[in-house]
Formats: sequence, structure tokens, C-alpha cells
Amino acid sequence: MSVHDRVNLEQSTVLLIDDNPQALDMLSSVFQGFGVKEQIKCASATAGVRILQQRAVDLIVIDCADPEMDSYAFARWLRRETPAPLRFTPVMLLTGHASQAKVQEGRDCGVSFVVTKPLTPAVLLRRILWLAGDEREFVESQNYVGPDRRVRNFGPPLGIPGRREGDLSTHVGAAVEANMDQSDIDMLLKPQRVAL
Repeated sequence: MSVHDRVNLEQSTVLLIDDNPQALDMLSSVFQGFGVKEQIKCASATAGVRILQQRAVDLIVIDCADPEMDSYAFARWLRRETPAPLRFTPVMLLTGHASQAKVQEGRDCGVSFVVTKPLTPAVLLRRILWLAGDEREFVESQNYVGPDRRVRNFGPPLGIPGRREGDLSTHVGAAVEANMDQSDIDMLLKPQRVAL
């Protein structure tokens, strides 16, 4: 993002959930710096549930280790127990312990993005911008509800038929003409001199 690009988050409503009061205040300051005027701060995921039962938000940022309801349980509740369009709300999970197992657990419970702590405002803003342009489809199946876990859509592995309606066939078909020789390709790409 260049210095001249403008991002306007002024009209956004962000739900911030963190069971650490100092971290919650720091997160709130970062979002205030982004221009977000409406922030709802919660010290527990349970309090976040109560808020979402009353109103919609544009983004949820959560880091909660409460045994009653942690970040992962909150994401599963949001994705499975709430009606549309609330269940589609982007969820950014913050974590200080970014082991592969924890990142996969976040992905599998339906979070939109996992960001590791300590975080910087620049990293957080890049992730928010990425989410704003995220075009992944929302998947609802028996075992998973959330954004498509495939960030890059390369299609199904070779030789395996796709499982999703939008998957392209892996069959390319037979060549319709002979391959070009490298010298012929070079000639196509080589600038031609034009006589004046």
C-alpha cells in the first residue's frame, strides 16, 4: 500500500474481544488510529456473544483463552449457530501461540484470518485490507462452516475430481496442433525492425 492510498474505516463497526485488559486497550488504540469510530470492547467471548445477539458488526477481532468460551468455540458458535448474514462476518483471530496445530484449529473452526502476536498496526491493516478484498466463497457443510479454507484456488490435485461445484476439470485434452519450437517463440516475442 502506498502513502497515497486512502483507507476509510470510519463507518465500520468493530467488535474487539480480548481477555487481557491491556491488550484490549492497545487493540482499541490501533483501531482508533485506523479511523474506526465505533468499537465495541469485550473482555470475554461470552460478552461478545451477547453483543452479536443484539446487533451486527463489520469485523470481529478476538484473542480469548477463557475456559468457558475461547476464541475457537466463539468462531464455531458464530459460524454454526447464527443466522445469515451474521455468520458471514469476518473473524480475525489473534494468537500469541501460533503453532501449526493452533493455526489449523482456527482455520477449521471458520476464522477468516489468523494473526500472530506481537502485532504491528501495519500488519493488522494489511490483513484487514486483504479481508476487504477476500473473494473466497463461504462454505456450509456438515463438517465445516466458514470461508473456503483454500486461500489460493489451484483446483483439485491432478487426477482427482473436484468436490466443489466451481472446481474446473483437470482434463486438458489432446493438443490441437504441434508445439512451437523455442526459436519460433523467440521470433514472436522479439521486437521487429520496421523500415520507414
